[in-house]
Amino acid sequence: MPTDAPRRQKPAARPLTMAYVPGVTPGKWIGRWNERQGRELDSYQCPEDTALADLRAGRADVVFVRIPDEGYVRPADVSVISLYEERPVVVAAKDHAVAAFDELDAADLSDENLLDLQELGGADVGMEVVASGAGLLVLPMAVAKLYSRRDVVARPLTGTPGTRIAVAWMEGSEDPGIEEFVGIVRGRTANSSRQPSVQAEQKTTARQRTKERQSRSGAAAAGKSTAKPGRSAGKGSAASKGKANRKGGKPRGTR
Repeated sequence: MPTDAPRRQKPAARPLTMAYVPGVTPGKWIGRWNERQGRELDSYQCPEDTALADLRAGRADVVFVRIPDEGYVRPADVSVISLYEERPVVVAAKDHAVAAFDELDAADLSDENLLDLQELGGADVGMEVVASGAGLLVLPMAVAKLYSRRDVVARPLTGTPGTRIAVAWMEGSEDPGIEEFVGIVRGRTANSSRQPSVQAEQKTTARQRTKERQSRSGAAAAGKSTAKPGRSAGKGSAASKGKANRKGGKPRGTR
């Protein structure tokens, strides 16, 4: 007895992986992705100095990186789109004179010991050093909030170069999910014609409409080429019979 062969299921696409540096809050973009896409999205936080390395090594498909607000040179192998500017702040121990100000200028810190974040090994360690009173640290406001402590204060700082958050991915990548995600990050709506998923749906709809038009045209052509046999002859016979009846039959109104 014949049995149906098992259907081959299309393998599910691997998860799209997104990495982000401290201070970035990608929750809204992840939420929009999950609302629009059936593909899984994995995400993780990475140190600032390893973000591009993770991208090049394939550990992440797309990354949120922190770049200088001025003088940034894009790597030749990476596509980068700037998203928004970050405001710098100066952080100090709670009992430092900085706490008395609402805002400071970089010139006000000329006599202060400004710590180097890279030498400290990261903002989490840096905040501990600042809390000890060893010096001050300049950070993006979002990072200062992320690692905030009760024994440390942060004040907006002017007159110093700022930073920006950007989204980056490998140049020449062919994964349509990357462009889809970047479109979400840039604020495109679910129905935007620039989204790959919408473009694919439009192409599928166009192909279906073309097939339907071709099918209707073929059916119409077949109907024209196939005439019903005996139709003309039948009409001729009926007309001839009518004429014969009028010529040889009795006049109307007589019995």
